[in-house]
Amino acid sequence: MAAIQEAKVPDIGNYKDVPVIEWLVAVGDLVKAEQGLLTLESDKATMEVPAPFAGVVRELKVKVGDAVSEGTVVALIEAAGAAAPAAKADAPKPAAAASAPAPVTAPTPVAAPVPASAPSAPLAAPAAPTSTSSPPVAFDASQVLPGQVPYASPGVRAFARELGVDLSKVKGSERKGRIGRADVSAFVKSVLSGAAVTPAGAIPPGGGLNLLPWPVVDFAKFGAVETKPLSRIKKISGANLARNWAMIPHVTQHDLADITELEAFRKRLGEENKDLKVTPLVFQIKAAVAALRRFPQFNASLDPSGENVVLKKYFHVGIAVDTPDGLVVPVIRDCDRKGLLELAAELGAISVKAREKKLGPADMSGGCFSISSLGGIGGTAFTPIVNAPEVAILGVSKASTQPVWDGEQFRPRLMLPLSLSYDHRVIDGADAARFCAFLAQQLGDIRRLLL
Repeated sequence: MAAIQEAKVPDIGNYKDVPVIEWLVAVGDLVKAEQGLLTLESDKATMEVPAPFAGVVRELKVKVGDAVSEGTVVALIEAAGAAAPAAKADAPKPAAAASAPAPVTAPTPVAAPVPASAPSAPLAAPAAPTSTSSPPVAFDASQVLPGQVPYASPGVRAFARELGVDLSKVKGSERKGRIGRADVSAFVKSVLSGAAVTPAGAIPPGGGLNLLPWPVVDFAKFGAVETKPLSRIKKISGANLARNWAMIPHVTQHDLADITELEAFRKRLGEENKDLKVTPLVFQIKAAVAALRRFPQFNASLDPSGENVVLKKYFHVGIAVDTPDGLVVPVIRDCDRKGLLELAAELGAISVKAREKKLGPADMSGGCFSISSLGGIGGTAFTPIVNAPEVAILGVSKASTQPVWDGEQFRPRLMLPLSLSYDHRVIDGADAARFCAFLAQQLGDIRRLLL
């Protein structure tokens, strides 16, 4: 009888203490050399530990969730010499499986460990079908591209193939979105029950979130409380903000704009037009339009399928207005066609309209890009939430005088903090940095707005 030998974790690079996420075999299973025994998952990759030789699995030395490193013993395997009779005795079993609809199960009778002198006839019959190497689901070349491959272990992939399930349509519920057997089974049940299937890359209605219920707490047990209903505006905007934050992969780029000269010019303009309030926001609108022209991917929206970007040829800018009942975002249209004074007049009028609760649906729709200014209140930076279906929003904080090196000495300059949040599905970080740098350049020299 052949000796029982150890199967150890081979060289897996610099990874240590990598968790076991799945066993691919069980005690008593016949395995081939290099066949996967178990699956490990590091922070960056999923990998299998192969069997170092053929034989029968006699003991599993680790369990799912254990952390292993190179050299860790994971199983005890009885070498192929003693495994041959077991393979021979088990050979007739796959015959029934060969007639089943799922051809993936046919490779189960593994013939590799059987000695050369052993009869091969009993094992030949199940291997007769030539279609076993073809997956039962249609193959799409795009599914093997980086970022397109469904995140699942080899065992789960085999299970999905047996059921004819396209893993690209299955949403994973395990760690880091990995697809498990339970997810595949749930998908099959939903299809059999007639439920609609949403492709994994599409945007399902309502976001398709499966969240825990909100905690119910009796706050009065801990002290005095007062319950006040949310305003209608906060109820509506709150639902939109929650959806946008959950469904849009936000990234925020921060920068500073030197507005020393701009502020001096704004004050002179205000003195010349005392019946008109010229705020820094009108300059920010004009600078944003110039940046949207230069970087058209920011003046865009992602369509509901998540596969197309709609580029807009108009420039309507939403302005966040703080009202006693909550935040509203009226839209100023055709900002590219209006001068600073015209924008100042329209901004003042629409702000009054918002605070008097006289905004209509037309005043709140059609925006391409939004600006949320907290400059009159304070703060150095923040993360504004993108207003879907837009792909970017500019946050403006309070300007402050700071020492800036001009190549010879430090000089006091009025610096304006800019915070650009964007949808990372549409906009790359480098483009966002360029957008912010261009915007700061426009605000730093308002003569550029004439170009």
